[in-house]
Amino acid sequence: PPPANVGRAPGPPDGGWGWVVVFGAFVSIGFAYAFPKGLAIFFKEIQDFFGTSYSEIAWVSSIMLATTYGAGPISSILVNRYGSRPVVMFGGLLCGIGMVSAAFCTSILQLYICMGFVTGFGLALNLQPSVIIIGKYFLKRRPIANGLAMAGSPVMLCTLAPLNQFLFDNFGWRGSFLILGAILLNCCVAGALFRPIGAATASVKTQATEEGKDALKEEVTKDAVEMNSPTNIPMETKREEEGGKDCCEKINQYLDFSLFKHRGFLIYLIGNVLMFLGFFAPIVFLAPYAKHIGIDEYSAAFLLSILAIVDMIARPTTGIIANSKWVRPRIQYFFSFSIAFNGTCHLLCPLASGYTGLVIYSTFFGLAFGMVCAMLFETLMDLVGAARFTSAVGLVTIAECCTILLGPPIGGTLIDTFGDYKYMFIKCGAVMVLAGTFLFIMNYYNYRVLAKEEKERKAKEEDPKSVRTENEDRNNWNKETVGDGPELEPLREEREGLKKEVNGT
Repeated sequence: PPPANVGRAPGPPDGGWGWVVVFGAFVSIGFAYAFPKGLAIFFKEIQDFFGTSYSEIAWVSSIMLATTYGAGPISSILVNRYGSRPVVMFGGLLCGIGMVSAAFCTSILQLYICMGFVTGFGLALNLQPSVIIIGKYFLKRRPIANGLAMAGSPVMLCTLAPLNQFLFDNFGWRGSFLILGAILLNCCVAGALFRPIGAATASVKTQATEEGKDALKEEVTKDAVEMNSPTNIPMETKREEEGGKDCCEKINQYLDFSLFKHRGFLIYLIGNVLMFLGFFAPIVFLAPYAKHIGIDEYSAAFLLSILAIVDMIARPTTGIIANSKWVRPRIQYFFSFSIAFNGTCHLLCPLASGYTGLVIYSTFFGLAFGMVCAMLFETLMDLVGAARFTSAVGLVTIAECCTILLGPPIGGTLIDTFGDYKYMFIKCGAVMVLAGTFLFIMNYYNYRVLAKEEKERKAKEEDPKSVRTENEDRNNWNKETVGDGPELEPLREEREGLKKEVNGT
């Protein structure tokens, strides 16, 4: 027999090579989040080149973001099957291919395919594995590790905004896309740092589990043949049922659909789906809005840099605060406040007049945006646990992709209709304040119900009579169920016949 600790998975090291993994996640997450926002620098020129409207050009970032989130389940399945390292490296290769192909596009539809779908799918293969592997390397320091990894987004945005403007001035948007495609290949290097944790023990455990399943299937099949041979029941129907069951089990192995019965997960899902309707549109249209009111190109790009610098400081700081003993037990309230604070910034943006007002708006927006992003996945892991986190991320992202896809185009439609950007900011602010309020109220209800359930559980454990009565009821129910089962009728008749023979002897 194998040793007792062979099948036991190692615990998170909470350090060591984990910090190198955090750096790799810093790079890949940074590109996944910042790259669609940094492309807004080229939108005004691409819009003039192809003669499109604001809503049509907004579909480029919208499709890219929606593909990044909508491909979450595919990314989760690939991570469960092959691990984080090869998935991220393949995603970096797809990103480079998509941007190089976009440099040769001759229509806006081709940009949708190359930049939106191909590059967006590559970014999805960078985002999900990076978030998942941090949960495997960290437990106690997980909020800090998540905050540092999420800081990659503002750092990349702070770098990409002026870099994109410089590339455009010197090489045009086509030459810039070629260079950006080469830069995105660095995601392959980041993915190479994702060393698997506990690969040997995991393979042994998986092998033992598969052997146990095979042995159990053989035993069940043998029993079924022995029980059904006298009555000549056809086995084709049973094979079809077993095949369907195996298919469902395989799907549920990668995506745990029982999460839709989880109260906290449903609250998180509804709130986030509503929030993303106004989450990305203000960043996509911030630089075009500044150019629209007469601000020069480099000053407009610098607004994104200001937002990114504040965001860069806010994310690790939020991670440290969220890891404190006062906030972590009620981290869902902190997350709800951050979303409402973000929406309030957008509602006040139309009051900003001139470049100074936009600088102030960008500062507060960067703070609120960093707070939300630092806790986006930490709050989900707090609700469902590390074991079900991979499936939860996949299910959440595919649900969020619908509102992510519609958010920027709706904002562009409002700009085209009214000729003013303030209605877009008001829409985004109102939606996010509503989402934050919903999450705060429902999380308060969830915490109350959880406390009540915990109190009842402790009361049952302290009262031995209730435990004994409950066990007796369960045993009686099991006996009745087994006794009444029609599928065991042949065995019961055979047993009674044997009793009669023994008594007659």
